Amino acid sequence: MSSIKKVVLAYSGGLDTSAIVPWLKENYHCEVIAFVADVGQGAEELEGVEAKAIASGASECYIVDLKEEMVAEYIYPTLKTGAIYEGTYLLGTSMARPIIAKAQVEIARKVGADALAHGCTGKGNDQVRFEGCFAALAPDLKVIAPWREWDLTSRESLLDYLAERNIPCAASATKIYSRDANAWHISHEGGELENPWNQPSEQVWMWTNSPEQAPNEAQYVTLSVEKGQVVAVNGESLSPYQCVVKLNEIASVHGVGRVDIVENRLVGMKSRGCYETPGGTVIMAALQAIDELVLDKASRKWKATLGGEFSHLVYDGRWFTPLKDSVLAGAEALAQCATGEVVLKLYKGQVTAVQKQSPNSLYSEAFATFGADDVYDQSHAEGFIRLYSLASRISALNKSTK
Repeated sequence: MSSIKKVVLAYSGGLDTSAIVPWLKENYHCEVIAFVADVGQGAEELEGVEAKAIASGASECYIVDLKEEMVAEYIYPTLKTGAIYEGTYLLGTSMARPIIAKAQVEIARKVGADALAHGCTGKGNDQVRFEGCFAALAPDLKVIAPWREWDLTSRESLLDYLAERNIPCAASATKIYSRDANAWHISHEGGELENPWNQPSEQVWMWTNSPEQAPNEAQYVTLSVEKGQVVAVNGESLSPYQCVVKLNEIASVHGVGRVDIVENRLVGMKSRGCYETPGGTVIMAALQAIDELVLDKASRKWKATLGGEFSHLVYDGRWFTPLKDSVLAGAEALAQCATGEVVLKLYKGQVTAVQKQSPNSLYSEAFATFGADDVYDQSHAEGFIRLYSLASRISALNKSTK
């Protein structure tokens, strides 16, 4: 342990990382530098975080603004694949981890650290996500995971540990929920959610109205899409991050984006989580609407395969891999024609694409109608069907001769 001289800790200012700072100093006899990633979790969570880090024993605290980069370089590319984990989860926590890990490594290089530390538990997905990124970006740096080493096993023991060292902490022994927030979403675990028979109480949700509380009048929002990316909301050109912020504000009022699932963790157990992704739900609906217009049957099938693969790749922490580059390249190729405009209706927790158009649309009213046209001769369908069903016909004939 004495070989470690300087550690960069992914620091949040919460109970766990507040205790990790002195624990590292005592057990590794090293200098601890706190790193805080601003991924849009909100000013309240960031308020006073530098002072907290120093009070806990950190020699320095770096706060890095990652909001714009996270949405533009991690979230938007993921959306181009159509990735939704296990059919429901829009990967809010998962997509933030690689950029946080990358920025942490960059700080470690800047200050000449020889180790990285995080506050992830030994049961969760995040330990794999962080350490998978560290392995790809900084295999020479040692990784310290206190939750896998120390004997502090409860909130009470952590609070006692800090109290014994006169380190201030605003946390209490009765924390009902475990939450993680960024610009894309907020997640909730713990409390009554640990029993999947329990319906989430209203105190679980923090961003969105319930459908019952949502306005009785629908709201319509128009999204402009260019090559698989939302570039404007209601005609106003915005950066990717600004689009997400704007749509979060609009959609949360209408109760859009609530999800309650039991998911398969990477480490092998199931967990129950509630997620709020209001703006992201609207964006995904708009992109799917454009795909309906511009992608042929085979391309949509292939994109579904890419999206399924990418959802597991992101969830499992494999961002900095050749597989990620390969899947994104395929999605990028399909996105070249995904340009258009979508009008979405927000009402009582639901978002519906009610109008859609694209200069690259493959839909033609002239061809889809039952009327006559110059492209499709209905009599040709007979030969197509005979060839399409030939294998079934041969199989049936073989059975009849036995």
